[in-house]
Amino acid sequence: MGTTQREIVAATLAVLDEHGLDGVTMRAVAARLGVQHNTVRWHASSKGRLLELASDELLAHCLDEPLPEAFPDRLKALSRRCRAALLSHRDAARMVAGVFAAEPYTLRYADTVIATLLAAGHSHRTAAWTHWSIFYLTLGLTQEQQAAQQTAPALPPDQVPADTYPALAAVLPHVGPDNFDQRFEFALDLIIAGLARAEEPGS
Repeated sequence: MGTTQREIVAATLAVLDEHGLDGVTMRAVAARLGVQHNTVRWHASSKGRLLELASDELLAHCLDEPLPEAFPDRLKALSRRCRAALLSHRDAARMVAGVFAAEPYTLRYADTVIATLLAAGHSHRTAAWTHWSIFYLTLGLTQEQQAAQQTAPALPPDQVPADTYPALAAVLPHVGPDNFDQRFEFALDLIIAGLARAEEPGS
């Protein structure tokens, strides 16, 4: 029995976890499976295509469990599941940010988020743009979190003296690679709180 696309995607995620995004190559995936390079190419014509398939797989289980019915709890649950999926693999957010995975799991997730917003009475534009706003927030914050696991804090106190950067120095305890869960929830709440204004005439 030949190697399946699902096995190739699983091997891609395994290589991602072991070597990071820069270590994901067609040959590395083939070596992981013990097959010829052309076997991988049969299912994914390029590295970009391989990353699209792997990115789509990350969202495969976001809708497995029942969701809250009420808004905005349903929207928050979806967003948290997406973030958890990205955090489940090394460099996953950076991988997803670098591709356009118009694939079944990704489209099903997007459709569910947008349907949630439409059912709550929001316009087509607001529903679409809110989905993308939350998705970009999730990608950006998760990339920062995953990078922070390998780097030192971005702003040590000696880089932001109060006499030069007084405002930044004052808020320094809230700046840097930490409190990711709280920052995510804060930003998510801001987006949701702004939905009513987005529907105002002329907005």
